[in-house]
Formats: sequence, structure tokens, C-alpha cells
Amino acid sequence: MRPVPEYDPTAWLMKALRETAHAMERLVWELDSRALMLRPDPEEWSCTELLWHMAEMERRYVERLEAMVHGDEPPIAAFDADSIGQPEALDDEDIFGLLEDFGIRRQQSVYLLWSLDERDWQRKGVHPYLGPLTVQQVAREMNEHDLAHLWQLRRLCDRLEAASV
Repeated sequence: MRPVPEYDPTAWLMKALRETAHAMERLVWELDSRALMLRPDPEEWSCTELLWHMAEMERRYVERLEAMVHGDEPPIAAFDADSIGQPEALDDEDIFGLLEDFGIRRQQSVYLLWSLDERDWQRKGVHPYLGPLTVQQVAREMNEHDLAHLWQLRRLCDRLEAASV
């Protein structure tokens, strides 16, 4: 009998972060451009708007991680994910650019995190409201944000696919 490998929370976190871009792409791949732009409810985002939000958030996360890794307890900017507005206009061609933008930025994040040793994962930045945050806490926050929006995107895509049948 093969031994069960020891649970490594950092390895699992890295795996989850690495897989998000592909999961998003798989969800929207079969939808046509009209469906990607559709808001099923005026209070909900379209798939395109959701992907724009993910790309914008990843830009902020990359900036935060780089500051924390390269500085000595630097101040890190506060941002409220829910308040990041949507762009004035997106067209149906933007979806592939948004997927690519998110994928490139996420790759930056993952490569940066892969380069860290255990001590570096405990490096801190100082958030104006939350106080000191470690790199590990930021990476977990990224994963939680991913999971919430992947679930939202899956529900939205399922509704759009059901409506097209």
C-alpha cells in the first residue's frame, strides 16, 4: 500500500490559484458572444463584466504581492472588491482579451509565489484598515475571491445555457 502524502496547504493553494484561469475559460468557451454580454438580471454582471472584474482584481493583487515581497512591511493599498466599477463599454471581442489578461496576471502571481521560501510567505505588508497582512493571507484571499466568482460564473453560464436550449 502506498503511503498517503502529507497535506501541504501551500501546495494546494498554489494548485488552486494556478487552475483558476483555465476553469474560467472552460465555463465560457461554449457560449456565444450575445450570451457573454447578457445580464440575466439588471443587478447581476454579465460573463464579460465578471471576467473584467477578475482581471482588474488580479492587477491589484499582483501589485500588492510585489510590494510585500520586495519591501520591508510596506504600506499596501486598500481596495474593496465590490466597489471596483465596471468599464463604460465592453464588446463581444473583449472576452478573449480579458481571459488572456487575467491568465497573464495570474501567471505573474503564481510565479512570484513559487519563488518564495517558507519565511517569505510570512512577509508582511501593512493594510490601512486591517493592519499587517502576510503574503500567505493575501494568497488565501485571492483563492477565496476566485472561488466566489467561479461559483457565480458557473451559475450564470448554466442559466445562459439553459435559456438557449
